[in-house]
Amino acid sequence: MKRGHVTAIVLAAGTGRRMQSDVPKQYMDLDGKPVLYYSLKSFEKSSVDDIILVTSQNDISYCRENIVEQYGLCKVKCIVAGGTERYWSVRNGLQAATDAKYVLIHDGARPCLSIEVIERSIIEVIKCGACTAAVPAKDTIKLVDDQLYGVSTPPRNRLWQIQTPQSFVYNDIIEAYSRMEKEESTDITDDTMIMERYMNVKTKLIQGDYCNIKITTPEDLLVAKVLLKRV
Repeated sequence: MKRGHVTAIVLAAGTGRRMQSDVPKQYMDLDGKPVLYYSLKSFEKSSVDDIILVTSQNDISYCRENIVEQYGLCKVKCIVAGGTERYWSVRNGLQAATDAKYVLIHDGARPCLSIEVIERSIIEVIKCGACTAAVPAKDTIKLVDDQLYGVSTPPRNRLWQIQTPQSFVYNDIIEAYSRMEKEESTDITDDTMIMERYMNVKTKLIQGDYCNIKITTPEDLLVAKVLLKRV
């Protein structure tokens, strides 16, 4: 029995203001290659059928010539322009994924993505329809008030840190985005929120990888260089 077409949507349209650099974080040098290269390469080597890369309009030619073509990333089906917010970039990627039965949505600023996490995501999204990579929280987490006083301490064994890829049945996630567009929500931080809010669908958390960090601040590049040797 065929599993259905699986598309990876890799997001690389952000500006990375916290990196204190004129170069967007997804293009910064990481061990001799752009940060974005590494997650694309992991998807290239995985069993996904194709990849849609979402970047800013001005960076499409750069990505095609200096990343996709230079490194022979044959599974990149197309490069599309992103939107002003992350969720609009996802929406644009989804609109280009017309062949997909399942989609894996990944932040291009997470270069240390292992093939094992990708394959686990594919298996689980076929089983349950919506899943996200995640890892158990190691630290105690505090809820705070507006003055930053702690008001409660959730039990740590119930807290997980959400990562990407986040994986969904294509028809479900594209419908969720269609419903979201009508309300123009502004507080969306990831795609599991969209599924919860607009489709009333719970997302299963599957084991991610502590190495699968997001490049957000300059020191993250130093950490990622070490972690790449482990994935």
